[in-house]
This record gives sequence, structure tokens and C-alpha cells, in this order.
Amino acid sequence: MSPRAAVRLRQLGFPQVYDYAGGKADWLAAGLPVEGDGLGRLTADALVRDVPTCRSDEPVEAARARLDEHWPFCMVVDETGIVLGLVQSDAPGETVEEAMEPGPTTVRASQPLEPLLEALAGTAEPLVPVTDPDGRLLGIVDAR
Repeated sequence: MSPRAAVRLRQLGFPQVYDYAGGKADWLAAGLPVEGDGLGRLTADALVRDVPTCRSDEPVEAARARLDEHWPFCMVVDETGIVLGLVQSDAPGETVEEAMEPGPTTVRASQPLEPLLEALAGTAEPLVPVTDPDGRLLGIVDAR
């Protein structure tokens, strides 16, 4: 809500008023709850699953130990969860930093699901990381 509306609501006696500066698009992109029109529309957050993560400063072997046949890669994140890249199970190198593929394509939680699944259907790896507006990993959509 706008700052003006927040002030007015406080003046009217509402004790808990929040001014969400990021706005509605930011709220939706973070996968936060909503009410009203459009609730029947499925978005990426409906299919988000956990995925193994690793840090860029850890040994590749430590990252590989968390992988299996379903997850042949891990998402590289920093200490706050921001996506930096990904590491495949067969990537060469001693550290995750040396082995990672930087800057994977990501989508927001509010991404409409139907066109996203259509786009992923034509790819070799039908997977895409889902992040919040600040780039923090929420999980992954697996179109398989």
C-alpha cells in the first residue's frame, strides 16, 4: 500500500499497518500469499521443490556427496542463499568455485506455470531455479 494510505489507516486507529515498499509485483515474486482475483492461476511456486545446495568455497567432492541420480547437480549459493551458479556431478575442479557454471537462468515464484512448463519442455534439462526478488533460492521447478 502506498505510504499515504498507511498514514491514513494509522490516523483512523488501525494499530498494525504495514507499508510494503516493494509493491505487489515484488510480493508476488516472493511467493507470498495473496487473496482475490487470479487465485486459480498456477505459478512456479506451485511446483517448487528443494534442491541440494553448496557453497563456492567448499571442495567439489563435498558437494558431490549430496548428489544422487535424481539430482546430478547442486545449486551454488552464498551464505544468504543468493544463487551464484550450479555444479554438475561430473564437473572437474577441486573447489566448487572452480567447477561451477556461473549465473544460471532463474525465474520468480510468480512466473505463470503453463508458459514456463512449455518453455522447459523443449530443453535438454527441464529444470529451472526459482528465486525471490533478491535472488535467494526458493527451490527448483522440475518439469520432468
